Amino acid sequence: MLLFNLFRSDPTIALLTVLSRIFVIFFCMPMHETAHAWMANKMGDPTAKNLGRLSLNPFKHLDLIGTVMIFLFGIGYAKPVPVNARNFNNPKKGMALTSLAGPVSNILMAFVFVWLFYIANLFSGVKAFLLLSYFFNYAASINVALAVFNLIPIPPLDGSKILGMLIPRKYYFKYLEYERYIMLALLLLLFTGVLDTPISFLSGVLMRVLSFIPKLIFGFAG
Repeated sequence: MLLFNLFRSDPTIALLTVLSRIFVIFFCMPMHETAHAWMANKMGDPTAKNLGRLSLNPFKHLDLIGTVMIFLFGIGYAKPVPVNARNFNNPKKGMALTSLAGPVSNILMAFVFVWLFYIANLFSGVKAFLLLSYFFNYAASINVALAVFNLIPIPPLDGSKILGMLIPRKYYFKYLEYERYIMLALLLLLFTGVLDTPISFLSGVLMRVLSFIPKLIFGFAG
């Protein structure tokens, strides 16, 4: 549901949604990009580190359009971390691991938030904990959605860099020539809700996997 529709239907939940999205923008997105920078540096490429991107400072990572997308649609992106694959001992492996590091960081954060959600639900009779449980559940859900979304093979998303490792370079660079048009198409698909079903399905599967152990321990039906 778009944010302005949510405000009309339930202002309290809408406010919590806004706070959750602000949290994602200023904490989860920087974690995502820092994970890219950390992995690239670990694999031998200090480019992002030298440019100050190995940092949790959100203002070093935020992208205007990607941030607006998070507010409007709940999913978006930050500025891509610069990577020089020539610095990797194994360029394909280095690029693949660097690209995967961001979505993996979202999945790890979602796992933590899922546990916090179930813990907060132990005290759901107290309104403050009920609101916290919603916050943690939303934070987990949006991190899962970000992981799934960023694996879509469309520039500047992480999936496009993974795709570059799987197809011949000449086809990949030809693909990049249409990056602007592909991004416009992506925005249109998001605005019209065409991507809602596949992203929701994949996110739901991943959420169920992450929730399996805490749900088993705490005994909630979900």
